Amino acid sequence: MAITNYLTIDVEDYFHVSAFEKQSPPNTWGGRECRVEQNTDTILSLLDDHNVKATFFILGWVAERYPQISPMIFNQGHEIASHGYLHQRVALQDRKTYRNDIRRGKKLLEDQIGNEVLGYRAPSYSITRQTDWAFDELVEAGFQYDSSIFPMKHDFYGIPDWPRFDGYAIKDGESWNASDQVLEGQKGIRELPISTLKLGKSNLPIAGGGYFRLLPYAFTRWGLDRINQKEQQPFVFYLHPWEFDPEQPRMEGASAKSRFRHYLNLNKTEKRFKQLLNDFEFMPIVEGLFGKN
Repeated sequence: MAITNYLTIDVEDYFHVSAFEKQSPPNTWGGRECRVEQNTDTILSLLDDHNVKATFFILGWVAERYPQISPMIFNQGHEIASHGYLHQRVALQDRKTYRNDIRRGKKLLEDQIGNEVLGYRAPSYSITRQTDWAFDELVEAGFQYDSSIFPMKHDFYGIPDWPRFDGYAIKDGESWNASDQVLEGQKGIRELPISTLKLGKSNLPIAGGGYFRLLPYAFTRWGLDRINQKEQQPFVFYLHPWEFDPEQPRMEGASAKSRFRHYLNLNKTEKRFKQLLNDFEFMPIVEGLFGKN
Protein backbone atom coordinates (compact mmCIF):
# COMPACT_ATOMS: atom_id res chain seq x y z
CA MET A 1 0.00 0.00 0.00
CA ALA A 2 1.39 3.40 -1.03
CA ILE A 3 2.47 5.78 1.72
CA THR A 4 0.79 9.19 1.65
CA ASN A 5 3.27 12.06 1.90
CA TYR A 6 3.04 15.72 2.88
CA LEU A 7 2.94 18.35 0.15
CA THR A 8 3.71 21.91 1.27
CA ILE A 9 3.78 25.22 -0.60
CA ASP A 10 5.55 28.25 0.91
CA VAL A 11 3.55 31.18 -0.48
CA GLU A 12 5.98 34.05 -0.95
CA ASP A 13 7.14 36.08 -3.95
CA TYR A 14 10.52 36.06 -5.69
CA PHE A 15 11.68 39.21 -3.91
CA HIS A 16 11.00 37.81 -0.43
CA VAL A 17 13.66 35.09 -0.50
CA SER A 18 16.54 35.23 1.99
CA ALA A 19 19.11 34.94 -0.79
CA PHE A 20 18.05 38.44 -1.88
CA GLU A 21 17.54 39.97 1.58
CA LYS A 22 20.28 42.60 1.06
CA GLN A 23 19.01 43.61 -2.37
CA SER A 24 15.33 43.46 -1.38
CA PRO A 25 14.61 44.68 2.16
CA PRO A 26 10.94 44.90 3.22
CA ASN A 27 10.74 48.65 2.62
CA THR A 28 11.21 48.00 -1.13
CA TRP A 29 8.62 45.25 -1.52
CA GLY A 30 5.67 47.54 -2.18
CA GLY A 31 7.35 48.96 -5.26
CA ARG A 32 8.18 45.63 -6.89
CA GLU A 33 6.18 43.70 -9.45
CA CYS A 34 4.19 41.06 -7.59
CA ARG A 35 3.70 37.72 -9.32
CA VAL A 36 2.69 35.49 -6.41
CA GLU A 37 -1.02 35.57 -7.23
CA GLN A 38 -0.72 34.21 -10.76
CA ASN A 39 1.92 31.66 -9.76
CA THR A 40 -0.23 30.39 -6.89
CA ASP A 41 -3.11 30.02 -9.34
CA THR A 42 -0.84 27.82 -11.48
CA ILE A 43 -0.15 25.53 -8.53
CA LEU A 44 -3.81 25.35 -7.53
CA SER A 45 -4.77 24.39 -11.07
CA LEU A 46 -2.17 21.61 -11.16
CA LEU A 47 -3.32 20.27 -7.78
CA ASP A 48 -6.93 20.33 -8.92
CA ASP A 49 -6.02 18.42 -12.09
CA HIS A 50 -4.44 15.69 -9.96
CA ASN A 51 -7.02 15.80 -7.14
CA VAL A 52 -4.30 16.56 -4.56
CA LYS A 53 -4.65 18.63 -1.38
CA ALA A 54 -1.68 20.39 0.23
CA THR A 55 -0.60 22.62 3.09
CA PHE A 56 0.02 26.25 2.10
CA PHE A 57 2.35 28.17 4.44
CA ILE A 58 1.28 31.71 3.57
CA LEU A 59 3.36 34.79 4.25
CA GLY A 60 1.30 37.39 6.10
CA TRP A 61 2.57 40.19 3.86
CA VAL A 62 1.17 38.34 0.85
CA ALA A 63 -2.13 37.57 2.58
CA GLU A 64 -2.59 41.21 3.55
CA ARG A 65 -1.80 42.51 0.06
CA TYR A 66 -3.95 39.87 -1.65
CA PRO A 67 -6.72 39.08 0.86
CA GLN A 68 -8.51 36.81 -1.61
CA ILE A 69 -5.66 34.26 -1.76
CA SER A 70 -6.07 32.58 1.62
CA PRO A 71 -9.87 32.09 1.44
CA MET A 72 -9.56 30.84 -2.14
CA ILE A 73 -6.97 28.22 -1.16
CA PHE A 74 -8.92 27.24 1.96
CA ASN A 75 -12.22 26.92 0.10
CA GLN A 76 -10.58 24.53 -2.35
CA GLY A 77 -9.91 22.15 0.52
CA HIS A 78 -6.26 22.89 1.28
CA GLU A 79 -4.76 23.59 4.69
CA ILE A 80 -3.77 27.16 5.55
CA ALA A 81 -0.67 27.50 7.75
CA SER A 82 1.58 30.43 8.61
CA HIS A 83 4.94 31.49 7.17
CA GLY A 84 5.10 34.45 9.54
CA TYR A 85 4.30 38.00 8.48
CA LEU A 86 7.59 39.28 7.06
CA HIS A 87 10.02 36.89 5.40
CA GLN A 88 12.90 37.52 7.80
CA ARG A 89 15.19 34.79 9.12
CA VAL A 90 14.73 34.15 12.85
CA ALA A 91 18.38 34.99 13.62
CA LEU A 92 17.87 38.51 12.23
CA GLN A 93 15.05 39.27 14.69
CA ASP A 94 15.03 39.90 18.41
CA ARG A 95 12.56 37.91 20.44
CA LYS A 96 9.93 40.64 20.73
CA THR A 97 10.01 41.33 16.99
CA TYR A 98 9.66 37.62 16.26
CA ARG A 99 6.79 37.28 18.72
CA ASN A 100 4.90 40.12 17.07
CA ASP A 101 5.62 38.76 13.60
CA ILE A 102 4.28 35.24 14.15
CA ARG A 103 1.21 36.41 16.03
CA ARG A 104 0.39 39.04 13.42
CA GLY A 105 0.68 36.48 10.62
CA LYS A 106 -1.42 33.88 12.45
CA LYS A 107 -4.24 36.28 13.34
CA LEU A 108 -4.36 37.73 9.84
CA LEU A 109 -4.84 34.30 8.26
CA GLU A 110 -7.39 33.20 10.87
CA ASP A 111 -9.43 36.34 10.34
CA GLN A 112 -9.40 35.78 6.59
CA ILE A 113 -10.46 32.11 6.58
CA GLY A 114 -12.52 31.97 9.79
CA ASN A 115 -10.60 28.92 10.97
CA GLU A 116 -7.78 28.17 13.39
CA VAL A 117 -4.25 28.07 11.94
CA LEU A 118 -2.35 25.19 13.55
CA GLY A 119 0.95 25.11 11.67
CA TYR A 120 3.99 27.30 11.16
CA ARG A 121 7.14 27.28 9.04
CA ALA A 122 9.94 29.78 9.62
CA PRO A 123 11.27 31.77 6.67
CA SER A 124 14.18 29.83 5.16
CA TYR A 125 13.67 27.03 7.73
CA SER A 126 15.69 29.24 10.07
CA ILE A 127 14.98 27.74 13.49
CA THR A 128 18.42 26.47 14.57
CA ARG A 129 20.15 25.57 17.83
CA GLN A 130 21.00 29.25 18.21
CA THR A 131 17.38 30.35 17.77
CA ASP A 132 15.51 27.53 19.52
CA TRP A 133 13.84 30.15 21.74
CA ALA A 134 11.49 30.46 18.77
CA PHE A 135 9.77 27.30 19.98
CA ASP A 136 8.78 29.07 23.22
CA GLU A 137 7.11 31.78 21.17
CA LEU A 138 5.36 29.32 18.86
CA VAL A 139 3.86 27.41 21.79
CA GLU A 140 2.74 30.61 23.49
CA ALA A 141 1.22 31.88 20.24
CA GLY A 142 -0.97 28.77 20.05
CA PHE A 143 0.64 26.85 17.20
CA GLN A 144 0.23 23.07 17.42
CA TYR A 145 2.96 22.05 14.99
CA ASP A 146 6.08 23.40 13.36
CA SER A 147 7.78 22.39 10.11
CA SER A 148 10.91 24.54 10.16
CA ILE A 149 13.80 22.24 10.97
CA PHE A 150 16.02 21.03 8.14
CA PRO A 151 18.21 18.16 9.45
CA MET A 152 21.27 19.10 7.39
CA LYS A 153 24.04 21.69 7.10
CA HIS A 154 23.38 24.91 5.18
CA ASP A 155 24.65 28.46 5.40
CA PHE A 156 21.16 29.80 6.29
CA TYR A 157 19.61 26.94 8.25
CA GLY A 158 19.87 23.40 9.56
CA ILE A 159 20.16 21.21 12.66
CA PRO A 160 22.12 18.24 11.24
CA ASP A 161 21.62 15.95 14.26
CA TRP A 162 17.84 16.46 14.55
CA PRO A 163 15.75 13.31 13.88
CA ARG A 164 14.61 13.13 10.29
CA PHE A 165 10.97 12.23 10.84
CA ASP A 166 7.86 13.30 12.75
CA GLY A 167 8.32 13.87 16.49
CA TYR A 168 8.29 16.67 19.04
CA ALA A 169 10.46 19.54 20.16
CA ILE A 170 10.44 19.72 23.97
CA LYS A 171 11.85 22.22 26.44
CA ASP A 172 14.75 20.63 28.32
CA GLY A 173 16.09 23.11 30.86
CA GLU A 174 16.94 26.22 28.87
CA SER A 175 17.21 24.48 25.49
CA TRP A 176 14.90 22.62 23.14
CA ASN A 177 15.57 19.06 22.01
CA ALA A 178 13.93 16.33 19.99
CA SER A 179 11.68 13.75 21.62
CA ASP A 180 9.15 11.12 20.61
CA GLN A 181 6.61 12.42 23.15
CA VAL A 182 5.69 15.31 25.42
CA LEU A 183 5.30 14.27 29.03
CA GLU A 184 2.81 15.83 31.41
CA GLY A 185 4.12 19.18 32.60
CA GLN A 186 6.59 19.54 29.72
CA LYS A 187 6.47 22.34 27.18
CA GLY A 188 6.50 20.95 23.66
CA ILE A 189 5.30 21.22 20.08
CA ARG A 190 4.91 18.71 17.26
CA GLU A 191 7.84 18.98 14.84
CA LEU A 192 7.73 17.74 11.25
CA PRO A 193 11.18 18.30 9.71
CA ILE A 194 11.87 18.89 6.03
CA SER A 195 12.78 15.52 4.56
CA THR A 196 16.34 14.47 3.79
CA LEU A 197 17.86 11.35 2.27
CA LYS A 198 20.17 9.35 4.55
CA LEU A 199 23.24 8.14 2.64
CA GLY A 200 26.04 6.86 4.84
CA LYS A 201 26.48 9.34 7.67
CA SER A 202 25.11 12.29 5.71
CA ASN A 203 21.63 13.77 5.38
CA LEU A 204 21.18 15.00 1.83
CA PRO A 205 18.45 17.39 0.61
CA ILE A 206 15.99 15.58 -1.62
CA ALA A 207 12.51 16.98 -1.06
CA GLY A 208 11.99 20.22 -2.90
CA GLY A 209 12.99 23.79 -3.64
CA GLY A 210 16.26 24.43 -5.42
CA TYR A 211 17.28 20.80 -4.95
CA PHE A 212 14.23 19.71 -6.96
CA ARG A 213 15.40 21.96 -9.78
CA LEU A 214 19.10 21.05 -9.47
CA LEU A 215 18.92 17.26 -9.24
CA PRO A 216 17.73 15.09 -12.14
CA TYR A 217 14.12 14.11 -11.53
CA ALA A 218 15.02 10.42 -11.71
CA PHE A 219 17.33 10.86 -8.70
CA THR A 220 14.70 12.81 -6.77
CA ARG A 221 12.13 10.10 -7.43
CA TRP A 222 14.60 7.37 -6.38
CA GLY A 223 15.44 9.19 -3.13
CA LEU A 224 11.84 9.89 -2.20
CA ASP A 225 10.82 6.33 -3.05
CA ARG A 226 13.65 5.10 -0.82
CA ILE A 227 12.18 7.06 2.11
CA ASN A 228 8.75 5.52 1.46
CA GLN A 229 9.81 1.97 0.68
CA LYS A 230 12.99 1.31 2.66
CA GLU A 231 12.28 3.47 5.71
CA GLN A 232 8.48 3.18 5.52
CA GLN A 233 8.09 6.89 6.27
CA PRO A 234 6.22 9.74 4.57
CA PHE A 235 8.33 12.58 3.24
CA VAL A 236 7.71 16.33 3.45
CA PHE A 237 8.00 18.03 0.06
CA TYR A 238 8.10 21.80 -0.45
CA LEU A 239 8.01 24.30 -3.30
CA HIS A 240 7.39 28.04 -3.79
CA PRO A 241 5.10 29.73 -6.33
CA TRP A 242 8.01 31.73 -7.80
CA GLU A 243 9.67 28.43 -8.80
CA PHE A 244 6.98 28.03 -11.49
CA ASP A 245 7.84 31.39 -13.06
CA PRO A 246 10.88 31.47 -15.40
CA GLU A 247 9.83 34.94 -16.63
CA GLN A 248 10.10 36.62 -13.19
CA PRO A 249 12.17 39.83 -12.94
CA ARG A 250 15.87 39.32 -12.25
CA MET A 251 17.28 40.70 -9.00
CA GLU A 252 20.24 43.02 -9.55
CA GLY A 253 23.30 42.93 -7.31
CA ALA A 254 22.91 39.42 -5.89
CA SER A 255 25.89 37.08 -5.64
CA ALA A 256 26.57 34.48 -8.29
CA LYS A 257 25.74 31.72 -5.79
CA SER A 258 22.41 33.29 -4.91
CA ARG A 259 21.50 33.78 -8.57
CA PHE A 260 22.43 30.17 -9.33
CA ARG A 261 20.30 28.83 -6.48
CA HIS A 262 17.31 30.94 -7.36
CA TYR A 263 17.13 30.87 -11.16
CA LEU A 264 18.41 27.39 -12.02
CA ASN A 265 15.95 25.32 -14.09
CA LEU A 266 12.86 27.40 -13.30
CA ASN A 267 11.60 26.33 -16.73
CA LYS A 268 11.62 22.68 -15.59
CA THR A 269 9.65 23.02 -12.34
CA GLU A 270 6.14 22.62 -13.72
CA LYS A 271 6.91 19.51 -15.77
CA ARG A 272 8.73 17.86 -12.86
CA PHE A 273 5.95 18.80 -10.43
CA LYS A 274 3.34 17.14 -12.65
CA GLN A 275 5.46 13.99 -12.70
CA LEU A 276 5.83 14.13 -8.90
CA LEU A 277 2.05 14.32 -8.49
CA ASN A 278 1.69 11.26 -10.71
CA ASP A 279 4.40 9.26 -8.94
CA PHE A 280 3.46 9.79 -5.26
CA GLU A 281 0.44 10.18 -2.98
CA PHE A 282 0.04 13.42 -0.99
CA MET A 283 -2.07 15.04 1.73
CA PRO A 284 -1.98 18.19 3.91
CA ILE A 285 0.03 18.07 7.14
CA VAL A 286 -3.00 18.62 9.36
CA GLU A 287 -4.61 15.47 7.99
CA GLY A 288 -1.63 13.26 8.68
CA LEU A 289 -0.74 14.64 12.11
CA PHE A 290 -4.19 15.28 13.55
CA GLY A 291 -6.64 13.48 11.31
CA LYS A 292 -8.32 16.74 10.30
CA ASN A 293 -9.43 17.70 6.81
